[in-house]
Amino acid sequence: MKILAITQARYGSTRLPGKILKSVSGKTLLEIHLIRILKSQRISKLKIDSYKGSIDDVLERFYFTALPEKPDYIVRLTSDCPLIDHREIDKVIDFCISNNVDYASNTLTPTFPDGIDVEVFKFSALKKAYEEATLKSDREHVTPYIWRNSTEKGGNVFTSTNVFNFQDYSNYRITVDTDKDFVVIKKIIEELGIDKSWFDYISFLDNNEDIKTINAEYKRNEGYSKSLKND
Repeated sequence: MKILAITQARYGSTRLPGKILKSVSGKTLLEIHLIRILKSQRISKLKIDSYKGSIDDVLERFYFTALPEKPDYIVRLTSDCPLIDHREIDKVIDFCISNNVDYASNTLTPTFPDGIDVEVFKFSALKKAYEEATLKSDREHVTPYIWRNSTEKGGNVFTSTNVFNFQDYSNYRITVDTDKDFVVIKKIIEELGIDKSWFDYISFLDNNEDIKTINAEYKRNEGYSKSLKND
C-alpha cells in the first residue's frame, strides 16, 4: 500500500506574502513543517520532490503531483501549519484505512487546534474530484468537493469519517496566515523548539495568555470563506 503526503506551499499569500520562507531560530517555516512531517511512520517516504502548477487550481496541482506516484491514499497537508504533528498524521491515516472510507480528516468537526489539520483520502476520490469539480472554491481548496458530497455531510458520492480529539481545542490557533499568527508561532518555537507535541505547544499558550490572545481575533478557514464569496 502506498501512502503519499502532499503539502501545498504558495509564496504569494495575499494575507502574509512569503510566509513559508519566514525564519524562526535559523529555519524557515516550510523547513520546520517538512521536518515534522518526515517523522511520520505511515507515509511511504522516498524523497521530497516538488511540482509547480496552476496558482489558483490547487486541485489540479494535487492531481498531477499524485498521478505519477500511483498512490492508494493521499495525505493533504498545508504549509501554513508549521507545527503539524506526525502523531496526528498517522492517526488519521490509520483511521481512514481501518474504516475503509474515501475521506477522513480531523477537520470536518474540528476538535484539534487550527494548525494541526490533516486530511487523508483515496486517490480515486481525488481523481473524481479533479474530473468533476467546477466551483472555483472547490478547485482552489482541493477537498471541498469530496467532503461536501460525503456521508459525514449527508452526501452519497464519497464515504467519510472524522477523527475527534478527547477534548475540544478547536479555538486554539497555531497556524500562520497573518503577521500576528507569525508572532505567536515565533514565540512558541523560540521557547520550546520544533520537536514537541502539539499538546505541549497548546499548554505553553495556556500558561502565557498574553501570547495566546495575540491572534485570537482571526477565525478558522477565512481563506475558504473568502473563496465561497467569489463562487
